[in-house]
Amino acid sequence: MKLKALGAEFVGTFMLMAAIMGGAFYSFAAPAGAAGILGVAFAIGIVVMTMARSIGHISGGHYNPAVTIGLAAGGRFPVAMVAPYVIVQLLAAASCCGVFSLIGGGVGGNFAANGYGELSMLKVGLPGVFLIETVMTAFFLIVIMGATRPGSPAGFAPMAIGFALTAIHIMSIPVSNTSVNPARSFGPAIYAGGEPLAQLWVFFAAPILGGIIGALIYNAIETDD
Repeated sequence: MKLKALGAEFVGTFMLMAAIMGGAFYSFAAPAGAAGILGVAFAIGIVVMTMARSIGHISGGHYNPAVTIGLAAGGRFPVAMVAPYVIVQLLAAASCCGVFSLIGGGVGGNFAANGYGELSMLKVGLPGVFLIETVMTAFFLIVIMGATRPGSPAGFAPMAIGFALTAIHIMSIPVSNTSVNPARSFGPAIYAGGEPLAQLWVFFAAPILGGIIGALIYNAIETDD
C-alpha cells in the first residue's frame, strides 16, 4: 500500500472540504457579506486546481470517492487501491468538519450539508437532485479522463479539472448544494445529523453512479487519432 499516496489524498481532500466550509459555512455569516454561489464555486475549483498541481502527482489527486471509483471503472486506477483511497477521503472530510466544529462561528447547524426537498435552496425533490448529481459527476469524470489522457499537454490537467468543478458548482449549488463527491457530503452529514444524515445515501449513490457512467462514456468516445 502506498502510504505517501494515501497521505496526499488525505491532505487534498481535507483542503477541498476546508474550501467548502470556509466558503459556505463561514462566509454567509460574515458581516462583510457572503461570498455567494460564485465565491464558493471558485474557492472549491481553485483549491482542487492548486492541490492537483502541487501534490496531485503523489496520489493522482482524486480527493473524491466517485472519482476513484469512476477511474477504476474506466481502467485508469487499480481496483485494489479503491477501498484505501475511499476510506482516507472520508476520514479527511470528517476530520476537516471536526476542525471547523471546534472553531465554531459558522452559519446554521447543517455544516453546508447537501440535500433535497427542504434542504435544497430551490426545494428540488429527490428525483431532480439525484439526476443533477449523476449528470454533473459524469461530466466531471469525462473532463478528468480527457485532461489526464496519455499524450495530453503537460500541466494543463489541474486547470481543466478545477474550472470544470467550478462550473459544476455554479450550475448545481442551488439544486443540491453540490456534492458530486461522497466524501464532501459525508463530513457535514455526520456532524449535522438529522435530515442531512438521513439523505446522505443519495450523495453516495448518485455521484458514484455518475462517476462510473462518465468513465464508460469517455472510454466509448475516446479515439486514437
